[in-house]
Amino acid sequence: MNHGRRPDRPAPCTLPMAQGGFTGRADELAELAARLGPPVGPAPDAPGVCVVTGLGGMGKTALALKAAHRARNEGWFTGGALFLDLAGYDDNPVTPTQAVTSLLHALATGDLDLRSDLIGHYGEDRHQLDAYRSHLAALADAGRRVLLVLDNVSDSAQVSPLLPASGLHCVLITSRECHESLTARELPLGPLSPDDSVRLIAPAIRRRPVGADEWTPEEAASVRELTLLCDRMPLALRIATSLLHRRHVRNPLASLVEELRAAVDRTRVLTSRGVDEYGRPLALAPVFDMCFRRLPPDRSRALCRLAQVPFQDFSTETAVVATGRARPFALDLLDDLVGAHLVTGEGRGDELPERWRIHDLVRGYAGALAADDPALVEEGRRARREIRHHYLTKAEAADRHLRTPSDGPLPELFKGRAEAFSWFHAERVNLVAVTQWPDEHEDEHEDEHQDDDRHEDGRDDGHGDGLDDGHAPDCTVALALHLAQFLHQRRYFEDWVTVGRAARERARRSPDRHAEATVCNHLGNALLRADRSEEAIEPLLHAADLFRELDDPAGEGIAWNNLGLAQRRSGLLHESAATHERARDRFRDIGDRSHEGRASHNLGLVLDTLGRYGEAAAVFQQACALHRETHNHFLYSDSLNSLGCVLHTMGRTDLAVAALQESISVRQDSDNWYATSMAWNNLARFLDSAGRIAEAAHARTRAAEAATRAGTTDTTYGHHH
Repeated sequence: MNHGRRPDRPAPCTLPMAQGGFTGRADELAELAARLGPPVGPAPDAPGVCVVTGLGGMGKTALALKAAHRARNEGWFTGGALFLDLAGYDDNPVTPTQAVTSLLHALATGDLDLRSDLIGHYGEDRHQLDAYRSHLAALADAGRRVLLVLDNVSDSAQVSPLLPASGLHCVLITSRECHESLTARELPLGPLSPDDSVRLIAPAIRRRPVGADEWTPEEAASVRELTLLCDRMPLALRIATSLLHRRHVRNPLASLVEELRAAVDRTRVLTSRGVDEYGRPLALAPVFDMCFRRLPPDRSRALCRLAQVPFQDFSTETAVVATGRARPFALDLLDDLVGAHLVTGEGRGDELPERWRIHDLVRGYAGALAADDPALVEEGRRARREIRHHYLTKAEAADRHLRTPSDGPLPELFKGRAEAFSWFHAERVNLVAVTQWPDEHEDEHEDEHQDDDRHEDGRDDGHGDGLDDGHAPDCTVALALHLAQFLHQRRYFEDWVTVGRAARERARRSPDRHAEATVCNHLGNALLRADRSEEAIEPLLHAADLFRELDDPAGEGIAWNNLGLAQRRSGLLHESAATHERARDRFRDIGDRSHEGRASHNLGLVLDTLGRYGEAAAVFQQACALHRETHNHFLYSDSLNSLGCVLHTMGRTDLAVAALQESISVRQDSDNWYATSMAWNNLARFLDSAGRIAEAAHARTRAAEAATRAGTTDTTYGHHH
């Protein structure tokens, strides 16, 4: 048989047209071009096989065809460029025999020396396969490369018989799953970039023909939100584009955004009439229907359970808690879900992924499935309850590591302070989210976590951080209290306000007045730190009143101390001085020297603002003595810093420099880099005024280093409040 081609016949091309309006994917196209280009040097022993993988609707086919057309136009495949949809996710996928028949017809174009009754004849598969391979071999011998684009492959068995033997040829596969059995380069496809997502949908915004450059700020914000609601998935964005073209309401963009924002399962909204360029329906739900049907039942149920935990991402440890299964099972589950591109894993290099994320549209779809199954609804409720208590246990342990000095033996859940901080940073967004979850009648579980100690946080504001012995706080309230130290120290003040408001609402509905007083104090403190001092006054007054009713003088003094700070920042200076004096006297009456020192420090801040510098210096000296006596080194450092500022204002520069130098020396073991940066900046200013220029320059360098470690570029001076 002659398996070659006549030179006067063009190379066959069965590639469908490239998708109109194709946007983005520059890096992926560059990688595919590198894979499809002519080999440099001797031909490889095996064909170049690349598998583009990703969730259904992520644009795999469009990318593959864009790359294939570019490669053909470059003249890289003179033997032909063939496309075959293997329909692996349809009810009747293409079999290898059917695929070979189609490819033979395409390669032969009616001129191949084959008996027509062999093509597709039942029982003659081997003949067709041999002819197919011989034809590819002949083309390779002639130096004519062939590109095979095999679309929608669901099983490696569909494509294994189709792979050429020659290394000259290339195969480009698209699939929703990973195929470990294939020797191939995998190119995983995720969502489009934010800018590419906007470019894809821009033509549908019909308000002005010139496009995004003349959008109003409101329109631009709506477009960005629409791309996020579509999870930046190409199919979802194309459906949204179609829906926008069909809508004739006054503001189609705003109405679609509002509808998607309100939908529990956005896949049900993202459905439009018609089909795309490849004859596929403009509907997202059927794509996900097939994805879930292909999952084993235990995987599907586990994903539905995870989807009911409203986190942007989560750790392996959280997945173990949410699924209620052992770590090996959870990892196997996550591996399978990542392989199906329903979940993504983010790690470092070849390490185990540290965080996992369910695609937003997948989460909504799975959550809607779970809502129709009472058993799954209960499993989701149980998962959220277990996660709440898991986070409470971990946050309590991490909080203990952050406190200085620590209250008794430190929990073994963390190796030390650094690991506790690392956990708080990794879980911060989820911890804040948990405090916003609605009450799901978990009172019967709350006695598992009792806060037996009154923790002190070692801050200059006299901020109490716990509940009296015997109280069993609401889980949200207790979690909020254990988050306060971290959120304050790392300056996540708006998160602290969010947590505090949720905790106050829960505490208000609780019979535990002490819990309400404590969280009101926390909320006021958070508002104070967030530069919302006028808002802070009401919850702090309420906290002081509650502590007085409860005959808790220490709690009352703490609330007064914080209230004085809020009054000072609100411009109520004389009221602030009186409030701090009241707090100081209350602590002195009960012999609480530590809090007396804090109240004295804050009184000094007010006196300094009032211009009563001599009195302020004397009060700061008293605060220093009290902090020294109670071995609170960091507060001692703060008071030394403030004393130095007042002494410098009074013209006593040498004494001011000495105070700052001692403050920095005391703080050298602290990891509060913001305060350290401020102290170095103050010292630099004082040294400048003393004419010690070289020393001042060194101090500024140290200040910048500390600021970098604090995550800021600000140059701050003055008191550390």
